Amino acid sequence: MIQFPLPLIGLCAYSGTGKTTLLTQLIPRLKQQGLRVGVVKHAHHDFDIDHPGKDSYEFRQAGAEQVAVASHKRIAWIKENPADKNEPALSDALAALDINDLDLVIAEGFKSESFAKIELHRPGLGKPLLCTQDKDIIALATDANVTVTPTPQLLDLNNVDEIAEFIISYVNKHIVMHPPMRRITK
Repeated sequence: MIQFPLPLIGLCAYSGTGKTTLLTQLIPRLKQQGLRVGVVKHAHHDFDIDHPGKDSYEFRQAGAEQVAVASHKRIAWIKENPADKNEPALSDALAALDINDLDLVIAEGFKSESFAKIELHRPGLGKPLLCTQDKDIIALATDANVTVTPTPQLLDLNNVDEIAEFIISYVNKHIVMHPPMRRITK
């Protein structure tokens, strides 16, 4: 199980299930409850946050291994991984976060890593349940009736408020076990 000083919970599912859509709906609800939310997303492909013609891109092309771009609105940090490196571990991405300004981190993807996760499942996609093989899945959010053993907490995938309440409860349990974090109240 990954050790992290903040509550850490993942959303795991097969592609096309709606992880990103759910996250964009969950984040505002969690923020309304006073949570400062960080998100770590696993990408299965090469991606770039800057482009040719931008100074940060040119610095990386010149050989800089890390580039930070800062303005009055945001700071972006880019770290190059060696070309021969395997997929990054969740701990690699978590290490980049400033945990002093967060109450919760939600990870999208990283389904093979050992940490608390909510599985999103749409039987209509024809994919198998992950929770039957992954003991770290603590809840199953689905849009249909499913029977699974052992039975994790069942959530309605179409009820964002119910999922947000589950996450707030998870955060508060973490706080009890790891004081002096602040309890989230409605």
